[in-house]
Amino acid sequence: MEPYGQYCPIARGAEIFGDRWTPLIIRELLHGVCRFNDLERGLPGISRPLLAKRLRQLEQADVVERRLTANGRWAEYHPTTAGRELERVIESLGQWGARWAFGDPLKQERDPALLLWWIRRGVNRHLLPPRRVVVRFDVRGAKRQRLWLLLEPHDVSVCLQDPGFDVDLVVTAHVADLYRAWFKRVPLDEALRDERIRIDGVPALARAFPRWLQFSHLADAVHTAMTRTSPALHHRSA
Repeated sequence: MEPYGQYCPIARGAEIFGDRWTPLIIRELLHGVCRFNDLERGLPGISRPLLAKRLRQLEQADVVERRLTANGRWAEYHPTTAGRELERVIESLGQWGARWAFGDPLKQERDPALLLWWIRRGVNRHLLPPRRVVVRFDVRGAKRQRLWLLLEPHDVSVCLQDPGFDVDLVVTAHVADLYRAWFKRVPLDEALRDERIRIDGVPALARAFPRWLQFSHLADAVHTAMTRTSPALHHRSA
């Protein structure tokens, strides 16, 4: 971003924070995503050169620190003290967006692979059974219509191709309904009751699966905003 040329803390802060993609990069870093390829997965649409440029800029601003792993094979990016303090800014922006700018997901926002990436990092692994659980998502309303979530106590991964394991559960839904449930625009139990989202498979696992999920940390803010903002915003769609 070009400097504003104003001696003002807001201007100085905006010069660091206000570039396109920078707030979302910081969002990912604050969620514990620290490797370049994982950052890229959480930011579909950003080019690798631009991501590298933004990370360099954040390093230069002392918002991000680049570290090599113990074996020296990988670089990781971690927020500095200044970067961690941006959590308050990100949280306030999210709360404001939930209240005033968050309607139904638009067509171009409905990315099931990104949503599963978010779901992956929100799984409570302490509640998982000791064996691998394979969940297939059959998704309507998106170009990519079949994805897999592999759940294990030591790791959770998203597969865009068939991993070749037996499937324990099948989740069937329109991608927009999955997003609505993730952000609690529609409670998951309501979506299940209305069969907008279906979970089929091993009965015990199907009952347990919703309990394994930790929904978006902004879901409560979104749900609260549903009762406070205009109906037109609630139903905005494409």
